[in-house]
Amino acid sequence: MSGKSHRKGLYQCNNGECKKPFTVTIGSVMERSKIPLNKWVLGFHLMASSKKGISSHQLHRNLGITYKSAWFMSMRIREAMGLPQEPPKGSMGGDGKIVESDETFTGGKKKNVHKGKPEPKKHAVHTLVERGGKVRARHVPNVTAKTLRKSLESVSANTELHTDDSLANYYIGPDFVKHRAVNHSAGEYVSKDGQAHVNSCESFHAIVKRKLYGCHHAVSEAHLQRYLNEAAFLWNNRQKLGINDATRANNAIKGAAGKRLTYHQTNGQRA
Repeated sequence: MSGKSHRKGLYQCNNGECKKPFTVTIGSVMERSKIPLNKWVLGFHLMASSKKGISSHQLHRNLGITYKSAWFMSMRIREAMGLPQEPPKGSMGGDGKIVESDETFTGGKKKNVHKGKPEPKKHAVHTLVERGGKVRARHVPNVTAKTLRKSLESVSANTELHTDDSLANYYIGPDFVKHRAVNHSAGEYVSKDGQAHVNSCESFHAIVKRKLYGCHHAVSEAHLQRYLNEAAFLWNNRQKLGINDATRANNAIKGAAGKRLTYHQTNGQRA
């Protein structure tokens, strides 16, 4: 119930000995924010309806808030779009299902570096796509067999795994009921029967790179995972699955619960 002695917008908990005031944003990424709730809702909608991303500068202009507030808002919304925890082992794929596994690298190109400047560092991204279903993407330190096997723990052993022809994948293949690889080094991108490929992963990687290079221009390694979470959320809530912009924004708002994020965490911890 609303407390009579509290300012407008505050509620009072009458549960047992609590008796403390609270707002609807308590326990969410919006907690202790001075940005009006209607602007938060609009921010969620703008980010949920932008397939290739929206910059913090654009949010700053559209919402009429400072750039610093817009940047922090966008990071909080990406946190809401992320998975609440590591996916359970064997939660992807299963009997009769196909999961694609592929890697890519993000970062600036050496040819674009000004003279005397250091060569940009490349960051590895490993992506899993359940054919016709959802995607999971994570920033990994390298693409060795040991690292990829750890990342593939969320895929059921009864799954048909599709990969490219890298040596690491041949070590991983026997862990699954069936493994098919396309020979990229020989110019093959789809098997002769038209079934084996990693084109779904390639499509997702293309969206991620257009988002990073075309909209955000440069993303540090510390924040890369949150941008991947945003791209994965938009893919998993795409129009093809019958989810429109309003429902997608609503799903993102639901994900805001239980994910408190401070400015110190955003800048000082690895995302």
